[in-house]
Amino acid sequence: MSTIVAPTRPYWTSATLWVVRGLLALAFVAAGGAKLYGVPMLVEEFQHIGLGQWFRYVTGGLEIMGAILLLLPRKAALGALLLICIMIGAVITHLFVIGGSPVPAIVLLALNAVVAYAERGQIALLAETS
Repeated sequence: MSTIVAPTRPYWTSATLWVVRGLLALAFVAAGGAKLYGVPMLVEEFQHIGLGQWFRYVTGGLEIMGAILLLLPRKAALGALLLICIMIGAVITHLFVIGGSPVPAIVLLALNAVVAYAERGQIALLAETS
């Protein structure tokens, strides 16, 4: 049995967090869908990365999975952690491989970090059950 109890939040904090989670989910469904669909710009970008197109499919699938997890109340922290890992990879890739601005990836990373921090009780529960 778990002894960790999530503190109750004020309504405005909870509503704001839901808005952030919803916007992040929309952004990642769009980005993941574009990768899976094969938008030519993304196909070229992943070709330049040099890992092959399978990596585009994996990344797109993981982004969509993370977006879905963000919308599930008890799995939001897991989704945020998954997307944080993806965004760390995106920032590194922009800085050292493909060029371009890493700012969008950094913003998405920061917003996912806010969600992960706000839902840290879920992370503690995951760590406890492992």
